[in-house]
Amino acid sequence: MMKGNLVELRPVTAEDMERLFLWRNDEEVAMLAAGSSVVAYSNISLDSLRAMYEETVRTAKLHDKMNRFIFSVYTHDGVHIGTCDYRDVNPITRAATIGIGILAKEYWSKGYGTDTLHALLRFLFLKLNLNRVQLDTWSGNVRAIRAYEKCGFILEGRLRQNEYVDGTYYDTIMMGVLREDYLRAK
Repeated sequence: MMKGNLVELRPVTAEDMERLFLWRNDEEVAMLAAGSSVVAYSNISLDSLRAMYEETVRTAKLHDKMNRFIFSVYTHDGVHIGTCDYRDVNPITRAATIGIGILAKEYWSKGYGTDTLHALLRFLFLKLNLNRVQLDTWSGNVRAIRAYEKCGFILEGRLRQNEYVDGTYYDTIMMGVLREDYLRAK
């Protein structure tokens, strides 16, 4: 288990599925988490979500954990508040893509997202020996962008009007952080 000052990153369990289902079907949470992909993100049944979890556990191999892993984010007092993951690990360039979502609204804007990012980045840079971590979000997700910047991420690209959320076009924001940038920002 990886720990930050406020959070613990744990493997996802079957017990987490009901909360994930509720969050994915909360319009505000789903919009921030998925941007223009909100329809696909939120239109999933609890049974389908459980089946996806079971399939992931059933087919998981040890080497897969080096290429993709999903964590549940818990507070130190045991409250499940979100998820984070890493994926698409490139062993040659030592790079990966991450995603994070503090999905419990009562924990927004209280430092839990930044702490989750620090715990995940510490693991990726210091344990998996990665050199680069990247992510993308939509330009309307301002709270997330602030958290990424606090952890050393910099804007590396922008796809103009590539997201369509609630009747408005937004840019896709691509950000990255190098190991040296993260260590300097800590």
